[in-house]
Amino acid sequence: QVQLVESGGGSAQAGGSLRLSCAASGDTYGYCMGWFRQVPGKEREGLAAIKSGYGFSDYADSVKGRFTISQDNDSKMVYLQMNNLKPEDTAMYYCAAKRGCTDWRYPAKMNYWGQGTQVTVSS
Repeated sequence: QVQLVESGGGSAQAGGSLRLSCAASGDTYGYCMGWFRQVPGKEREGLAAIKSGYGFSDYADSVKGRFTISQDNDSKMVYLQMNNLKPEDTAMYYCAAKRGCTDWRYPAKMNYWGQGTQVTVSS
């Protein structure tokens, strides 16, 4: 069983930065860790995924070049550094995990979810 707890959300001005953290517990060896976001009334969107130790990371086009995913295996922490934030980045952000990174962009493929952390970007 894997448990995920996000933190680091909050408010920022457009052009600003925030760093989200995801604390994982349980056996996460070999898991692909991802970040998603969701706006009310819209589908959950896969943003980034990482499987460190395998040299894998991937990003959605909407955040490529602005967001960076990283992982500290010793502490089982996963981070999402968000730079040059835009008002359209306002959403609830979720950390998720699955075995292997195939199809990581699809929320239905993820096995474990955190409770989410809200990010609000004002213009």
